[in-house]
Amino acid sequence: MSFGWIIFILATIGFHIGLYGMFKKAGITSWKALVPYYNTWEMVEKMELKKYWFWLQFIPIVGQFISIWIYIKFVEHFGRFSVLHHAAAVFIPFIYFPYLGFSKNERYAGLRVVKDYRKSSTREWIDAAVFAVVAATIIRTFVFEAYTIPTGSMEKTLLVNDFLFVNKSSYGQRLPNTPLSFPFVHHTLPIFNSKSYLEWIRIPYKRIFESPVERNDVMVFNYPVGDTVIKEFQSEINYYDYLRAYQERGGTREQLLAERDDIIVRPVDKRENFIKRCVGIPGDTIKIVDGVLYVNGQTGEQPPKSETYYYVTTNGKEFFSEEFLKNELNVDLDDPEQRDVMQVPGVPNTWRMNLTNDQIDKVKAQPFIAPGGMKKDLNTAGFGNTFPYDSTHYKWSEDNFGPLWVPKKGATVTLTHENIAIYRRIIDVYEGNDFEEKSGIFLINGQQTNTYTFKMNYYWLMGDNRHNSQDSRFWGFVPEDHVVGKASLIWFSWQNGPRWGRLFRSIK
Repeated sequence: MSFGWIIFILATIGFHIGLYGMFKKAGITSWKALVPYYNTWEMVEKMELKKYWFWLQFIPIVGQFISIWIYIKFVEHFGRFSVLHHAAAVFIPFIYFPYLGFSKNERYAGLRVVKDYRKSSTREWIDAAVFAVVAATIIRTFVFEAYTIPTGSMEKTLLVNDFLFVNKSSYGQRLPNTPLSFPFVHHTLPIFNSKSYLEWIRIPYKRIFESPVERNDVMVFNYPVGDTVIKEFQSEINYYDYLRAYQERGGTREQLLAERDDIIVRPVDKRENFIKRCVGIPGDTIKIVDGVLYVNGQTGEQPPKSETYYYVTTNGKEFFSEEFLKNELNVDLDDPEQRDVMQVPGVPNTWRMNLTNDQIDKVKAQPFIAPGGMKKDLNTAGFGNTFPYDSTHYKWSEDNFGPLWVPKKGATVTLTHENIAIYRRIIDVYEGNDFEEKSGIFLINGQQTNTYTFKMNYYWLMGDNRHNSQDSRFWGFVPEDHVVGKASLIWFSWQNGPRWGRLFRSIK
């Protein structure tokens, strides 16, 4: 049994022993304190609270905070009203409740003391602030959260500086792995540049009222290869890409760890948040041929605003007007980082253009486009620069990829030396097994085997801006415990001023 479980069991015992003593002092039959929910029913009756407070405990997620509120009210009936005492009731009840229940200095004061107590104006403000923080934290953790699009990987479906609401109940509420964290920040405290969370308590993956992810949902998820991070780069250069480049230069993992002091490890819920489109659900087979996505042998649904690079050759006499570029192709001519329209060096009259389906037709219709002057820019060579980074067995590229099966919970695969590169990270990292490969055999948790049964579902995510997206083609599958929620609404958008046409637009 792990140390964490031992602490949990001892804390649970201390909590109920304390309630046992408190019930005895309050004149309630003591054994009732040991029965979950029956004990809060007895507290509600003793304190003459409205009965609906008891039933509100059964509301998912919110109910646990109602229970905490009932415990705090019960503590007040012992004449303890200070923030310190309330904090003790919330954070260390396994110590504080036994003190109230068995200390000769504490007694049950009853309803009269509560009615006679008057809060100061300062205390009123403190209680209001605490309630606001708790309420906002509940909403942000379990209901919805606001996100901002930082990159162009989902253009033109989502634009840089689109502000989104992400529905965290779409696939069921995920309990946080690290519940002890500073509110309203993700993984790093501003100013201090330190961790915003404590890992004293780690909650195993659990999702309440789970619902399936639908194919082609726009999903927010924790970055799967964000478990190890180089703080200097964060997610701009992931640790594993950096390590591969380091090893290609002759270095080793041990040398890299000794060389850098800014490599950190993060739990699942504190990894960077990414947003992509789920193009493959558990059990699907993914394949990309010349930039065209196929799912289970059928052409995958192409988002109407997805972008692909084309080489466009003109007759050399004319070019697109500024009005056409701005209004029809949505090109920001004042942006020094503009990359959607660029002249190809050394190739006369040829431009590399990032276009959506409807923009392709508009460009083709221009009279100065040379015959056969539009060709898709494809990366079709197998350089081993994509998942699973095994160029011996998989000469895949971002535009010629697969076929690849997406793992499904409960399914069993046969492990071979050809496919182990695909499944190694799932077995070892995502599902927490001890995996070894020795003398041509596979050992999982010390047992020799050539099969593996998946414990979780997995997903395949791709950006709508197919040539400007770090997605599953580069880092593989997204485990179900990394899924945060579904992007549902653009509530604001900004580019040198509000983009009024994008406000309150649903995401498809």
